[in-house]
Amino acid sequence: MSNLDLRPTAARCGGEASEGPVKQLLTGRLVPLGESTVVRRLLPTLGRRMVGAWCFVDHYGPDDIADEPGMQVPPHPHMGLQTVSWLHQGEVLHRDSLGSLQTVRPRELGLMTSGRAIAHSEESPREHARLLHGAQLWVALPDTHRHTDPAFEHHPHLPEITAAGLHATVILGELDGATSPGTTHTPIVGADLTLHEGTEHRLPLDPGFEYAVLSMTGGVDVDGVRVEPGSILYLGCGRRELPLLARTDASVLLLGGEPFEERLVMWWNFVGRSGEEIAEAREAWQAGTRFGEVHGYAGDRLQAPELPPLPLKPRGRER
Repeated sequence: MSNLDLRPTAARCGGEASEGPVKQLLTGRLVPLGESTVVRRLLPTLGRRMVGAWCFVDHYGPDDIADEPGMQVPPHPHMGLQTVSWLHQGEVLHRDSLGSLQTVRPRELGLMTSGRAIAHSEESPREHARLLHGAQLWVALPDTHRHTDPAFEHHPHLPEITAAGLHATVILGELDGATSPGTTHTPIVGADLTLHEGTEHRLPLDPGFEYAVLSMTGGVDVDGVRVEPGSILYLGCGRRELPLLARTDASVLLLGGEPFEERLVMWWNFVGRSGEEIAEAREAWQAGTRFGEVHGYAGDRLQAPELPPLPLKPRGRER
């Protein structure tokens, strides 16, 4: 998925990671995406740039797209990151410059590793379901892997965890002994949790990770804090378990990982280490080099916005 902001600022990726547990509730800002989709942008946001290596989080829907084209994101570039497509309702057709063509459906993992450079598009199929609901997330690649070959993975079957009133799907990383087949390059976890009304559960966590919980549907209390759909609760580090209480049938995404220590520049659809690197990537995309070509999308590719007038400086986090 692309950041379609025509005047993107340089995100100060990182920021301070809490030494211990905290409860920081964040709400998203509405951002138009393509022709008819509006997303709630939750990361990066004021006061919180990353959770582990998770550096970008959009939540969208549920949207009634029965008489709409739905998601229509033209070909655009990425570098230095992984994209994670996660659906609760609807379908998204993925195309990329590797030649991949894949429809991603609910609770299936679409994982694209940009490495040094890739381009892709995302769209609702012409014949699509009435509702579209999901999340799009980015994972920053560490310096040792950010120049790797680009790749796309589709995992229709993921490991699951069940307990009384709880069902969890492990999207990335490992949770409670279950490990996703998705490729990771830093210690990280992402999981989809579905809870029945009235369920109380204490989910085991890694105290070396920092965590956040994104509410997708329903009413759920996370460590005593009500988290409404389309908002995210940052939880900090040092937790060994997470108390959950479902006020209604509910679904949340758990995101976590070791605090990401590297200094980054994140601008538009690029994650780099210097302003010069970002400028070179923009120039290559505009010139039609390096990122390859996406075939089959019925429309023009995105043009990169202008760089900001001030220098793009790498930022880090302090723990």
